[in-house]
Amino acid sequence: MNLTKFGPVGAVAGDIIGSVYEIKRIKTTVFPLFTEYSTFTDDTVLTIAIADAILNNKPFDKTLHEYGNRYPDRGYGKKFFEWLQSPNPRPYNSWGNGSAMRVSPVGFAYRTIEEVLEKAKKSALPTHNHIEGIKGAQAVAAAVFLAKNGVNKKDIKDYIEKNFGYNLNRKIEEIRPFYSFKVSCQETVPEAIIAFLESSDFESAIRLGISLGGDSDTIGAITGAIASAYYNGVPEYIVNEVEKRLPLEFIKILNKFAIRFI
Repeated sequence: MNLTKFGPVGAVAGDIIGSVYEIKRIKTTVFPLFTEYSTFTDDTVLTIAIADAILNNKPFDKTLHEYGNRYPDRGYGKKFFEWLQSPNPRPYNSWGNGSAMRVSPVGFAYRTIEEVLEKAKKSALPTHNHIEGIKGAQAVAAAVFLAKNGVNKKDIKDYIEKNFGYNLNRKIEEIRPFYSFKVSCQETVPEAIIAFLESSDFESAIRLGISLGGDSDTIGAITGAIASAYYNGVPEYIVNEVEKRLPLEFIKILNKFAIRFI
């Protein structure tokens, strides 16, 4: 089964490419896109969960819990892993970047910005009910929605700055020397969006994001989601490598999602 190049596959590609650079962080755009160790992480698992929930009208909380427990060894944060182990999971007021890394299907699926913002919030709330966790998810979903609908980069930038208060008036070269591993939405989402804004195509967006030397798979997932929406999908040479590294059930969900919403 051939994997689609459209929709949340951009987030999945960014996650897989960034996976090997999360521990061995780099400060350059020159690196192999894929290695024998490149694999999907929690970012992909939870992105698929959100896509499945939207496709099949399932609750976000139960679907996230189900997928996380089905794929338990994919690098979840300590608090989220505890949430997965709980028989009666409750939000834990997180402002971590997990809400932003998984939200991209929302930006692709809905037809108005109001609906996107509402659903992005709902996708965050099962775990990330802190205002910054909600804001991070909404900002990423909004950027995907705007990019998908042909809005130019300047207007995307202006919308995100005005509505979410992120400072996007920085350059990757200015950020990179002082940037390190960050787990918060407020220190991850703006940088990932800046990588997209500076890019010339999908691959350059991913390279710019990962070159920051931060939470590389999550930055890759966020940047990749927005870039794929803006650049009309993921290049085939990247899709082919991604497909080799995914379970068949993930490929089926991504393809069904693209057919219905893209």
